[in-house]
Amino acid sequence: MDGFALFLDVLCLLVGHGVMHLLFIGRLTGRKPRGRHFAVYFLLLGVIQLVSDRLALGGNLPVGAGVLALCALSRYGMGNQRSVSWLAAVLSYYVTQLSFGIVNSVEAAVFPRFIGSPLLYPFLLAAQLLFFALCAGCFLAVLKLLTWTEDSQTPYIGLLLLPGLFFFAAELYILETAYSFFAPTVSLEEVGRHSALLLLQVMGLAALLCTLYAYRHLCLGFQAQAAVQSLTQAAQAQKVYVAEARTRYEQTRSFRHDIKNHLSVLEGLLSGGRVEEGRAYLQKLEAASAALSFSCRTGNPVVDILLGEKLGLARAEGIEAEVSLVLPRSWGIDDFDLCVIFANALDNAVDACRSGGPGRSIRVTGRRQGDFYMLAFENTCAEGPLPPPGVGLANIRSAAEKYRGAVLTEKAGGRFSLSVLLDAAPRTDGRED
Repeated sequence: MDGFALFLDVLCLLVGHGVMHLLFIGRLTGRKPRGRHFAVYFLLLGVIQLVSDRLALGGNLPVGAGVLALCALSRYGMGNQRSVSWLAAVLSYYVTQLSFGIVNSVEAAVFPRFIGSPLLYPFLLAAQLLFFALCAGCFLAVLKLLTWTEDSQTPYIGLLLLPGLFFFAAELYILETAYSFFAPTVSLEEVGRHSALLLLQVMGLAALLCTLYAYRHLCLGFQAQAAVQSLTQAAQAQKVYVAEARTRYEQTRSFRHDIKNHLSVLEGLLSGGRVEEGRAYLQKLEAASAALSFSCRTGNPVVDILLGEKLGLARAEGIEAEVSLVLPRSWGIDDFDLCVIFANALDNAVDACRSGGPGRSIRVTGRRQGDFYMLAFENTCAEGPLPPPGVGLANIRSAAEKYRGAVLTEKAGGRFSLSVLLDAAPRTDGRED
C-alpha cells in the first residue's frame, strides 16, 4: 500500500501540478512553455516535497512555496508580467486544490467501504483519474473566460488577484480542517458533512467562474468605450476635413471666377510697359493661389488637412514641426483609419512636447518597405518614465492590426518615437482583413 500511495503521490505531483500548471499558464498568457520550464518546475516541486517530508512541514507551507515557485518561473522564465504571473500561479494552485478537495469529499464518504477489499486499488486509481479530469475541466472553464490581450485586459488584471486569493485561502482552510483524516466507518452524519463540503466547494468554483465572467464583460465594456472614442475622434477629423474642403472649394471657385479679370489687368500693365507694377501684381496672384494649397503635401488630402490643423496648433505653441512624408497613391489603407493614426499620434506628440523643456519639436516621416509602409512620429518629451499607455495608443494599435501591421514605441532621453507599420499592398477583392 505504501508503494502504491507513493506512486499516486508522484503521479499527482508531476501530472496534476507540474504539467497542468505550466500548460494552463502557457494557454492563458500565449507563451508556450519549453522543455526547460518543465524541467525546472519539476525540480522545484521535488525539492519542496523533499524538504517538506524531511522537516515534517504540514499545513499550507509547501503549497505556498509551490505558488511562489510557479510565480517566479512564470515571471522570470516565461517572461510574463508580474500581476499576470501572480494571478496565474494562484489560479493554478486553486484549481488543483479545489479538484483535490472535491475528490476527497467523495473519497471520505466511500473510502471506508473499500478497506480490505480487492477493489481498493482500482478505487484509488479511479479517484486519481477523476482528479485529473476535474483539473482539466476547471482549467478549460477558466481559460474560456479569462483569455485576454495585453492591450485590453491586462491593465485591469489586478482586479482579480484579491478574489482569487480569497477563494484559494478558503479552499486551503477546508482542506486543512475537514480532510485531515478519514472516519473508519461510514455514517449518515459523515455522508451529510462531506456532501455539504462538496456543495460548498462547487459553489466556490461557481463563484470564481461568475467573477471571471463579470471581469470579461468589464473588459469588453472598456474595449467598446475605446472603440466609441476612436470612432468619435475619426468622425470629428472627417468633419474637419469636410469643412476645410468646403471652404477651399468656395475660395477656389471665387479665385477662378476672378482670374480672367486678374489676367486682363496683368495684360494691361505689361502692354503699357509697366513691368514692375505687373511683377508686383503677379506676386499678389501667387500669394492668393498659395493660400489655396495645403501647408503639407503628402499626396493624401485627408492627411494634408489633418497635418495642417494639428501642426498649425503645435507651431502656435512654439513647437517646431517637420514633415517628410509622401503617401502612396494606391494602397489599401482607408482614410478613416489614417485619421485615427495621425490624430492620436499628433495629439500625444503635442501633449508630450508641452511637458518637455526648450527645443520642443515634432517630426513626421514615412518610407516604404516592400509591401509595407512605415510611419514614424518623433517628438521631444520630459525626462523620466513614460506614463501608462492610454486610449490613443490603443486606437493606433487597433488600426495598425487591422492592416496586419504593428506598433513600436521607444524612449531615449528626452525624445520619444512611435513607429507604425502598415500593410500598404492594394486590396483588389474589396475586403478588409
